[in-house]
Amino acid sequence: MTDTGGSAAPATERAAADERAREAADTLRAALGVSDVGTCVILGSGWGPAADQIGETKASVRSAEIPGYRPAAVPGHAGELRLVRSGPHEVLLQMGRTHLYEGHGVASVVHGVRTAAALGVTTLILTNAAGGINPAWWPGTTVLISDHINATGVTPLTGPTFLDMTEVYSAPLRALCHEVTPDLPEGVYMQLRGPAYETPAEVRMAAAVGAQLVGMSTALEAIAAREAGMSVLGISLVTNLAAGLTGERLDHTDVLAVARASAERMGQTLGRVCARL
Repeated sequence: MTDTGGSAAPATERAAADERAREAADTLRAALGVSDVGTCVILGSGWGPAADQIGETKASVRSAEIPGYRPAAVPGHAGELRLVRSGPHEVLLQMGRTHLYEGHGVASVVHGVRTAAALGVTTLILTNAAGGINPAWWPGTTVLISDHINATGVTPLTGPTFLDMTEVYSAPLRALCHEVTPDLPEGVYMQLRGPAYETPAEVRMAAAVGAQLVGMSTALEAIAAREAGMSVLGISLVTNLAAGLTGERLDHTDVLAVARASAERMGQTLGRVCARL
């Protein structure tokens, strides 16, 4: 299951990945003036405009300037790291991510998570744009992730790392979200490899095994975060109904349009949550 990203032994690859994360964390401390940041938010496709609602920007840097980060390769991902103040707290925003389908290996996918851990982050908020399988969740619906199904065929874990996955997505953090926005539904998210959207048959398979949301990110990052001991909150924005539910063709530009239309509302919710962490 593990993608080591090369021919070297998994332990050697993991040591190198951890060293890159520490180097990236040191560079971020200098670039952003980070001293004590407990929360990191990774913003998914189209979520970038929500950043201004989360808090006041204190400093920013292009992610490509930080060791181990790759330039943004997907429309809707800004490729920027920001330090913002939300209430009494400083929060690190990672505006964009590396996806498994980009072909750089699992270590690159979870580099941002491991960098956040090296900075001392204890709470990770993962956001994404997702296809909705529950027909009641029309585009624009925000859903808390209660659990996930990793259908990518890979994992960021190496060797005999027997990680408990009973509660990946923190119940206390979900409860806090319900206090801030009481009507948020919850659902199970399935990560597939991408970049092709799911076929109608794949959507039926996902529904049959209990998924209500499908996408191409998040689960691998959540696993890495739990390995690092972080509390994890996952939030999906339903940007389209999954293939076969409406008969309409899927297009990334439509995904981004829905996300932009919902950005202010999503950012306000995240800001209120971050301010109370």
